Amino acid sequence: MAFRIATWNVNGIRARHAELVSWAKTGNFDVICLQELKATPEQVPEALTTLPEYWSFWHGRAGGYSGVSLHVKRSTVAGRVCFTHPDFDTEARIVQASLGDVVIASVYVPNGGKDYPAKLRFLSAMQDYVRELHASGKRLVLCGDMNVARREEDVHPSERKAHAIGQRPDERALFEGLIACDLVDVTRALHPEDAQLFTWWPYWRDARLRNVGWRLDYVLTSSELASSASHATVERQIGTSDHAPLVVELGAVLHAVT
Repeated sequence: MAFRIATWNVNGIRARHAELVSWAKTGNFDVICLQELKATPEQVPEALTTLPEYWSFWHGRAGGYSGVSLHVKRSTVAGRVCFTHPDFDTEARIVQASLGDVVIASVYVPNGGKDYPAKLRFLSAMQDYVRELHASGKRLVLCGDMNVARREEDVHPSERKAHAIGQRPDERALFEGLIACDLVDVTRALHPEDAQLFTWWPYWRDARLRNVGWRLDYVLTSSELASSASHATVERQIGTSDHAPLVVELGAVLHAVT
């Protein structure tokens, strides 16, 4: 039986809560990771805070434009889930849970438009974070909006701009350094030749309809877990966010969390 993980930048949870409830109830996901909540936990609509199937944690900040959440299906784990945050997370950008020897995290990397050096610092800190967790014997599943289009093929040809934030060589190098910490980009591993595999589209010029986008959302896993990956799909038809949900199915997680 597959272990289904979904990640979605909702671009404002209050505007998307009805879409999210419907999607969550029909998707049969073991784990849901959300980003860019734009809400404090107190502002999350009640329909979401009472999703009965999941242990949930809403990680937001007053006046913040970031915010992430993590939801683990109760039937997937034996007991209550403990949610934590790494020390370098000062803007409600990471929430994590340990399920056996597997750490699953919902991650929202800074866009970099307002403070590009802060984005580079965050990506560098992520490398240290992954190294430390691997050194402690943990296996990882990092899900979320990384705000970096990894390579040229991860951007539609008409959107490719050498100096655009999200495509710059220095941030791409840091992202590659993160993946080099024994992580696998599961979507690309399963679809190595797909040049139309995007997860974000501008709102203008019917870009989503025409699939003129960027690939900014990822599921990165430790190499051992990636070897069991069987499915990775961008659900472009879902929701009104400028991002679409990404759903990945793994097999080897199950023995660690049941």
